[in-house]
Amino acid sequence: MNHHAIGLVEFTSIAQGIAATDAMAKTANVEILIAKSICPGKYIVMIGGDVAAVNQSVGAGTEMCPDVVVDSFVIPNVHPSVLPAISGGTHIENVRAISVIETYSVAATIEATDAAVKAASVEPIRMHLAFGIGGKSYVVLTGEVADVNAATQAGAAIASDKGFLVSQVVIPRPSRQLIDQLL
Repeated sequence: MNHHAIGLVEFTSIAQGIAATDAMAKTANVEILIAKSICPGKYIVMIGGDVAAVNQSVGAGTEMCPDVVVDSFVIPNVHPSVLPAISGGTHIENVRAISVIETYSVAATIEATDAAVKAASVEPIRMHLAFGIGGKSYVVLTGEVADVNAATQAGAAIASDKGFLVSQVVIPRPSRQLIDQLL
């Protein structure tokens, strides 16, 4: 299936998240890309498809159990580097300056990443989504210093506007040891 758009709903209830996942799959012609529990006892479902179907499906999921929705999004025309970063398939040859955008939700990190890579010439090195870090998430980006600064500002603004930004940092010349740990 061609994913012109992706959508995600993050729930505080695993049981209701599973029920909402079923409703989302039945509502529109979408593909479930991720559906699983995450720390600390939350549940996420990410779908892909055409923009209208993803909008309809995310709407069904958030309307089904609004009291347990933490965050959600629909990203039309998702940047091609975002899905590989989510699945851990990113391979970076040359790490230059880096930045970290840390958020309180998986959805906010993915949205921030998409905004960042669309704002400037940067690549996501790693996206860590809520496993073993108390439900927080973060993305590490690399590029030239000016691009990393611009991308980080764009991504952090998205998370901040939603109230989910924890922190952001830019490291102009990261140590080789740090780079090795990130890769």
